[in-house]
Amino acid sequence: MSRVAKKPVNLPKGVELNIQPESVSVKGPKGTLSLAKVAGVEISVNDGVATLAASNDELVALTGTVRAILANMVKGVTDGFERKLELVGVGYRATMQGKDLSLALGFSHPVVYVAPEGITLSTPTQTEILVQGTDKQLVGEVAAKIRAYRKPEPYKGKGVKYAGEVIIRKEAKKA
Repeated sequence: MSRVAKKPVNLPKGVELNIQPESVSVKGPKGTLSLAKVAGVEISVNDGVATLAASNDELVALTGTVRAILANMVKGVTDGFERKLELVGVGYRATMQGKDLSLALGFSHPVVYVAPEGITLSTPTQTEILVQGTDKQLVGEVAAKIRAYRKPEPYKGKGVKYAGEVIIRKEAKKA
């Protein structure tokens, strides 16, 4: 039995939850997000609190998933999400070219990443990248794509890593 599905979603001031027959949309100060409505999951709003209920016992786990996604949507339109990446390595740099991100990662050419709609990229320093947006899934996906250009290697730790990520180091070969 899912305990997540039983927990209500609080809607802060300035956040609207619109329930249509085929979708659910959340509108807030930072934008609007929508989710396709799942059959068998009932959503109701009373006094700024959204509650979810499953139509039968087999859909309780799915109701918990929908509740978690809905809570992330509410947090995204009020506060937003961000992911910080760090570049480790000699000559590894990140610069902004308009809205595009240009990365020097030790290749013979710069890697240019074009941000999708709803994502803002910034470089506070040459070795830091900040990915911000309202959609948690999209922010994580963009950060993972940027990290995939040059994953951290286990010997010197060079590459693009998440802030706070611990790279397990290997010992080099001994003669």
